[in-house]
Amino acid sequence: MASITIRNLDDDLKRRLRIRAAEHGRSMEEEARDILRQVVAETPPPRNLAAAIRQRVAPFGGVDIDLPPREPIRDTPRFDQQRE
Repeated sequence: MASITIRNLDDDLKRRLRIRAAEHGRSMEEEARDILRQVVAETPPPRNLAAAIRQRVAPFGGVDIDLPPREPIRDTPRFDQQRE
């Protein structure tokens, strides 16, 4: 099995890891392994771009836009006839 070393760990984070490990009745090392297993095993939900945009702009409220009336669709040009 592989091993890693985590340097420059914040003292408060180490304290909270120690407390959490004690609450679960295991070593800090086993607690860290369990946390890594849980986080890495999670599969992120598929990203929905429309929902992400809606969520980001929702706090600003809606916008009312006056749209001009639509005109009828023009006929498509015909290229099979010669001009005179």
